[in-house]
Amino acid sequence: MARLILNGKAARRFALRSAISNCRKEGFSLDVRITHSAEDAAHFAEQAGQDGIERVIAGGGDGTVHQVVNGLMRVPAKQRPTLGILPLGTANDLARSLSLPMSSYRALIAALTLSARPIDIPSMDNRYFINMATGGFGAEITSSTPKSLKRLLGGGAYSLIGALRAWQYRPYPGRLEWENGEHDGNLFVLAMGNGISAGGGLRLTPDAKLDDGLLDVLAVRDVASLRDMWGMRRELQSRPQKGTYVETFRSAWLSFESDETMPLTLDGEPCWKDGFKVKMNPLALSLVAPLHSPLIKARHVATSSSA
Repeated sequence: MARLILNGKAARRFALRSAISNCRKEGFSLDVRITHSAEDAAHFAEQAGQDGIERVIAGGGDGTVHQVVNGLMRVPAKQRPTLGILPLGTANDLARSLSLPMSSYRALIAALTLSARPIDIPSMDNRYFINMATGGFGAEITSSTPKSLKRLLGGGAYSLIGALRAWQYRPYPGRLEWENGEHDGNLFVLAMGNGISAGGGLRLTPDAKLDDGLLDVLAVRDVASLRDMWGMRRELQSRPQKGTYVETFRSAWLSFESDETMPLTLDGEPCWKDGFKVKMNPLALSLVAPLHSPLIKARHVATSSSA
């Protein structure tokens, strides 16, 4: 049996209800739980593990997937259900990066039938994320974009808010450390990718893989002038390992300390911290994904398909 944990805001969509009905008519055993608050998704996911459910499907946007992952990670590894994704959000960054279908019926069939592959799950202190954590200006934009604008413009809402606020940012001072390096000074953007994109399709860590045991990190240092901004944009195109403004690296862990709080998002979910440590939990969760998904490095299969 599979359990669909469905964001309550999407539950009344006709196409979705039709997809669920058709899948049941085709013989799939599908139990549905509808959330009424963010905490419900994590609770339902944890309960699924306790109930012996083999496959949990997160029906919603990146935030719903995030909450479901946190619930699944509370389940002991041997009992932890496989995760499938039914993308119903505004950006659906992870689902799009995985090359999952976007129509409700095709996505639900994929979540029910495709094989699963073991992937890494990063954690920031006591919270898990599956796709990406961002800090600084990028996180500020994601957390401040009104939900009504997200619905109206889709992923383009993030670009619009970013353009409006580009010269109103403030730098975030602190000490960044990782496996083979460190940085003291101001940060403009920090992206820690298990996946490749955030904020409605911004490819911040385009070479990341979900199963390589490493975070792909993009650190953009403070820019003080329009000339610096243009230099930063050029470096973002070439993504140097150690440029004047941009630095990229891979590491199994990363820490940040500051005297000030920094805005952060974990899979788009906002928080504020003046210090944190991120580490990888290698191959901690099985994720339903197409065989040739660009985010999957290895080709081994974690579990068989479920009907």
